[in-house]
Amino acid sequence: MPTLERQDDVFILDLGDTENRFHPDWLASAHAALDEVEKAEGPRALVTAAVGKFYSNGLDLDWLFAHADQHQHYVVSVHELLARMLSLPVVTVAALQGHTFAAGAMFSLAHDFRVMRADRGFWCLPEADINIPFTPGMSALIQARLTPQTAHEAMTTARRYGGQDALAAAVVDRAVDEDSVRRTAVEIARSQTSKAGPTLGTIKARMYAPALNALRDTDNPLG
Repeated sequence: MPTLERQDDVFILDLGDTENRFHPDWLASAHAALDEVEKAEGPRALVTAAVGKFYSNGLDLDWLFAHADQHQHYVVSVHELLARMLSLPVVTVAALQGHTFAAGAMFSLAHDFRVMRADRGFWCLPEADINIPFTPGMSALIQARLTPQTAHEAMTTARRYGGQDALAAAVVDRAVDEDSVRRTAVEIARSQTSKAGPTLGTIKARMYAPALNALRDTDNPLG
């Protein structure tokens, strides 16, 4: 389960040390952590990080296939997390120390900045290979955060981007050695703590209004 700690003005949300898939209990824990970040006062920023081989592999497909009757409700709950991170009124930085796939990659895109390990690990949207189409909300998020060329390539070819390739395609903002991933993310976050507050939240909400509207569509989330 995700756990939250605070280092001075920087909150660090540790996603876990497994594949960190979006099980309903995992989603609830993530939201509880974001509640704490939002309720805090004064300068602050947020880093999300993980331990081990994976940052996140996204949807918990085992749970989803076992609860097919809850498919739409589950997708709505994932969309809710993506929308919340995209519009969070603090600067957010994802520290990608390991594989970042599918909805985990989308979650990283919902952050303001991304730092990725340069020498190992992949960032990938594999949906074209695993025959799971992007929802309208997911498509809107990806296209809002990547250049048209990169979004097209990532979404239609399921390319696996290593750290340097991800940097060249502007998928991530920094590509650094393994030991520097979390530290660099914290440094970026610390430099932006003064931005926290309702003005930043309003800027994000207006900047990403189409994507947020698509992610918050609970009537037809699957398209």
